[in-house]
Amino acid sequence: MKMKSMYSILLLIATLFISCNTIASASSRDSQELEVSLTRNPVKLISNVVFSQPSMRGFDNVPLKMDILQPASKKAIPAVVFVTGGGFINANKDNYLQQRMDIANAGYVVASIEYRVAPTSTFPAPLEDVKSAVRYLRANAAKFGIDPQRIAVMGGSAGGYLAAFTGVTNGIKKFDQGEHLDQSSDVQAVIDQYGLSDLTKVADGFPQEIQDRHKSPGATEALWVNGSSVFGELGSINDVPEKAAAANPITYITKDAPPFLLMHGNQDTVVSPKQTEILHEALISKGVDSTRYIVKGAAHGGPYWLQPEVMNIVIDFLDKHLK
Repeated sequence: MKMKSMYSILLLIATLFISCNTIASASSRDSQELEVSLTRNPVKLISNVVFSQPSMRGFDNVPLKMDILQPASKKAIPAVVFVTGGGFINANKDNYLQQRMDIANAGYVVASIEYRVAPTSTFPAPLEDVKSAVRYLRANAAKFGIDPQRIAVMGGSAGGYLAAFTGVTNGIKKFDQGEHLDQSSDVQAVIDQYGLSDLTKVADGFPQEIQDRHKSPGATEALWVNGSSVFGELGSINDVPEKAAAANPITYITKDAPPFLLMHGNQDTVVSPKQTEILHEALISKGVDSTRYIVKGAAHGGPYWLQPEVMNIVIDFLDKHLK
């Protein structure tokens, strides 16, 4: 009886051994090896970093925040200040995450910023905010792994306007307000996608009905320079030519402006493509390096601006001038 029990145990062990080998063999046959090339580094999100605390109507200290995408790197790398659009009346730093991730994956620290907007604030306060963000990143370059000598600014629509304005005012100190004034707010490259350059001609080439809307005191470009009619100066943008000229990037262009990349959709019905054309021609006339693309089928914002054909041009431009 003992021999029979021992035999049964040995038989069970053998069966289990064979079963395990069969499973392992089947598993081995079903598996595939995957070779991975390390072409991208991890990207860390540092959210809601307060970079400035300016005053705004009714408030002495308004915390302005940025979200920073920081690629892992053993050495300091260039940075891009991303200035969101919003029609001059909002500034959501969450916008265009795909664009920002593409740039971060290409080896850039990307800081998407808030800024003051109309009608509670008027020009030049928002421009001062962008310049504050540039100075903040330079002052904290070591913390975020940034090369302070290589900073670009990029934006779309109102953000493109502010990006262009930041570039053409390199060296103009009157727009440097707030903290870190020992740091420069100059940038080494500008990317302006469908931004404005002359606030009096936003709808040039559009149907008369659209042009008439921009003659209203309620048009956002009028709010940008005048504020609310309750607290500011009532009138359209065309009623205040001196203030409009002072709020136009084309007014400030000199040969010292950094290289520009301008892009505009041929289906834009919000900001006339002539706006980047005016800026492009003005930059070239001053001897500034400027490249302009018309994106076929693209409207004012939207999915066209996320596509590889567009982003490859953006990244190549950044690589050329910052790397």
